[in-house]
Amino acid sequence: MLSPSRAGLGWGLLGVAAFSFTVPFTRVAVESGGMSPLFIGSARAVVAALLAAVALASTRQRLPRGRQWGRVAIVAGGVVVGFPVLTSFALTTAPASHGAVVIALLPAATAVTAVLRGHERPPRSFWLMATAGAIAAVVFAALQGGGLSGLHWSDLLLFGAVVAAAIGYAEGGLLARELGAWQTVSWALVLAAPLMIVLTGVSLAQRPPSGTPIEWAAFAYLAVVSMFLGFFAWYRGLAIGPMVRVSQIQLVQPVLSICWAALFLHERLTWPTVLGGIAVIACAGIAVRARFGSEFSPGSTRVR
Repeated sequence: MLSPSRAGLGWGLLGVAAFSFTVPFTRVAVESGGMSPLFIGSARAVVAALLAAVALASTRQRLPRGRQWGRVAIVAGGVVVGFPVLTSFALTTAPASHGAVVIALLPAATAVTAVLRGHERPPRSFWLMATAGAIAAVVFAALQGGGLSGLHWSDLLLFGAVVAAAIGYAEGGLLARELGAWQTVSWALVLAAPLMIVLTGVSLAQRPPSGTPIEWAAFAYLAVVSMFLGFFAWYRGLAIGPMVRVSQIQLVQPVLSICWAALFLHERLTWPTVLGGIAVIACAGIAVRARFGSEFSPGSTRVR
């Protein structure tokens, strides 16, 4: 039987593997222009909300109580509304490999948010390796994406998406200890559904969506896996924790995302990219092995 710490890392890695397809598949969906970024960012949340409502109703889950609704709203604002919509607009112009810069910054942002919100206290060695990993990941993604010489509107959208996702991840990881992992993302999807239905209606009124079977398949993955099933594993991993430790698994996500971009979008994969990927994975491995003090007790965490 796996220890709670290793179980958290295992669930986190499974979630990251699912999310690693999000950036390239978003690029696939928006590339031809048949589906607007507003439609992709909102309609995928509507599909996921329908699945979530069925899951919650069929298992008769209890409603969140009192202040939990406010925390569910924070999760919804970050991972249901903020990150999907902002990245969908950004990736209309930014290549998938450049968009992976977002994923490179996300572990550090999530760790900082977790410390501020969850009162976790990792040792200095963790921060050193987390910083080194973030720098390595940014350099790696920048080499593949053509550099970061000058900010564009798409970069500002990507930075905003990082902040939104980091807040949603950290709050969701904490709330999952109370409501359960899949229940947390399900309630967030249901709560955000009215807004996302309105946004989907606006996008349909502006331009009916169209696309090839491959583009619709990419959209389906974004709706079912990126917006729903992937969070089952990710929030479970964060809830088991320690959250700042599990969050560093995301450092391998830009490596995977750029590999998928090379495979599906035929973006160039070079030796510097391969070596940069090895460096990112090495930093992630050292960071997650950093020892934590007695402030975190794995045995005290219960996750449903």
